[in-house]
Amino acid sequence: MTDSQVKADRPAPRVKATGKRERLITAAAQVFHEQGVEKTTLGDIARAADVPVGNVYYYFKTKDQLVEAAIGAHAQQLQDLTALLDQLPTPQDRLKALVGGWVGQRDLAARFGCPFGTLASELDKRDDGLDQAAATVMRLLIDWAERQFRAMGHDDARDLAVAMVSAYQGMSLLTNTLRDPDLMTTQGARLQRWIDSLA
Repeated sequence: MTDSQVKADRPAPRVKATGKRERLITAAAQVFHEQGVEKTTLGDIARAADVPVGNVYYYFKTKDQLVEAAIGAHAQQLQDLTALLDQLPTPQDRLKALVGGWVGQRDLAARFGCPFGTLASELDKRDDGLDQAAATVMRLLIDWAERQFRAMGHDDARDLAVAMVSAYQGMSLLTNTLRDPDLMTTQGARLQRWIDSLA
């Protein structure tokens, strides 16, 4: 396994951002994942970011602005990850490394679910445009996976990409619901074998 594959298989570390605005965005994404948007207060985010609560309003006037910034942070994290995965030699390696990264976060998924899937699901119950912002990020992942399947020579690359992302979201939901990280390990291995079968 190459150094790039090893790095891609590791769960993304929770980076401590340096500036107050960046710390607030990082904290918002984390606290929304752990508590949900509706249960999270600006005070919760300020505490997690180690920023005085009054300073939050200097950067974000409303919680919805923080939600939007957290969605943007998820999009950036996804783009950074796929850029790293794109350094791997084959589309099969890239897809399998992505699945390996998901499996690497199995304990987190068992506690809180998929970091972005849970947010997207919660925002889907709203009708304020944030649901569509979340959908855009999910499309980025599907589009990237589609390019990998297309590079493998599949005419039905879009369908395969949707199937793969759906499989991940399903195993993440079940891992969380059943509080069973081993489920993600087993299903992740099955997903990687499926990718191999398509190569």
